[in-house]
Amino acid sequence: MLRVVLAMSGGVDSSASAVLLKRQGYDVVGLFMRTGVHDHGDARPENKKGCCSAIDAGDARRVADRLDIPFYALDFEAEFSKIIDYFADEYARGRTPNPCVVCNTWLKFGQLWTFAKQLGAEFIATGHYARVLHGSSGAELHKGVDPEKDQSYVLHGIKREVLPHLLFPVGGYAKAEIREIAREAGLLSVAEKPDSVEICFVPSGNHTDVVRSRRPEVMTAGTIVEKDGSILGEHDGIDRFTIGQRKGLGVAAGRKRFVLEILPETNTVVVGDIEDLLATGLEASRMNWLVDAPTEPLRCSAKIRYRHAGVPATVVATPEGGADVQFDEPQPAVTPGQAITLYDGSRVLGGGWIEAARRECH
Repeated sequence: MLRVVLAMSGGVDSSASAVLLKRQGYDVVGLFMRTGVHDHGDARPENKKGCCSAIDAGDARRVADRLDIPFYALDFEAEFSKIIDYFADEYARGRTPNPCVVCNTWLKFGQLWTFAKQLGAEFIATGHYARVLHGSSGAELHKGVDPEKDQSYVLHGIKREVLPHLLFPVGGYAKAEIREIAREAGLLSVAEKPDSVEICFVPSGNHTDVVRSRRPEVMTAGTIVEKDGSILGEHDGIDRFTIGQRKGLGVAAGRKRFVLEILPETNTVVVGDIEDLLATGLEASRMNWLVDAPTEPLRCSAKIRYRHAGVPATVVATPEGGADVQFDEPQPAVTPGQAITLYDGSRVLGGGWIEAARRECH
C-alpha cells in the first residue's frame, strides 16, 4: 500500500482529501502544521475558524480520528515566522507580497516533502484545487476543474522534481461536491466550515498591524504626489499602499486617483489616472520552470494576480533566471512583489516574481 502524507488544515478541502485518498487505497498519514498563528481574537467572526488556529488543529485531529488515520501535529513556528518577516519586508520595500506562494513553495511542499520522506512515504497531498496529470513528458501541474476555486496560480513555485510525488485529491471536483463528500463521510464539523478568505496571519484583514509590529520603521511620513511632482497630501507610511489602489488614499484630488508607484527611498507615493496604470509588459525574477526552460520566445497565457483571468503574452527567459514578458494587450496594475504564473491551456508552465512593470508613455 502506497503511503501519502496529507497536510490537514482542519478545513473541508483537506478533510475531504483524506476521505478520497482512503477510498483510493492509500495509506494516509495526516499532518497539521503548527505555525504559531493562534490568536484570532480580532478576526472577523466568519473567519474565526479559517486556518492555522488551535481550533483548526482540533478539527483536523477529530477528522483523522474518525477516519482512523495516524495524525501528527508538528511545530513550524520558526519557519513560518520567516514568512511573516518576508511579508513585512516586502511592504517596507514598497512592494506587495504574496505570502501564500512563498508558504506553498517553501513550507507546505518543501518541508512537507522532507517530512514525508522521513516516514517512508511515496507521496504528499494537500487540499488545493489543482491537478497533477501524467503526460509524455512526465508529471504536469494543471488548473483545478472548478474555475472559481482553482489555486494553481499560487503553486508555480513547486519544484519540478517534487511534482511526480504530489496528489491533489479535490482538484477534479467542484467545491459543492467536496462539501457533499465530507457530509457523506460524517465529517459534519468541517463540512460547512467557511472558506478562509484572509491571509492566515492577518485575520483582521488589516495587514499594516502585522507590518508595523515587525518593521516599525515603516511608520515614516511621506508625500503623495502627482506624476509631475505636485504634492497632493501626506501619508504615515508606504505600507498602506499597493499599485492600483484607489480607496483610502487620504487625498482629495477632485478626480479619481490611483497609485502608480511607491518609492521607499523617499517614502513617496505617486498617483495618477487609471490609464497611467497600463503596462505593456513586465520584468520577472526567480523563475521556476515546470517545463524545460524555453530557449526561444514562448507564447502562453500570463496571470499576474489571483483573480486575474490570464492574458496572451510572449515570454523570453533571461540568462540570470528571470523573464521578460510582453502582453498582447496592455494590462492594468502590474504590481512588483506579486507572482506571475504562466499557462498553456490548463497546464502550468512555471512562474516567478514581478520586479517591474513596463508602462506606456502618455
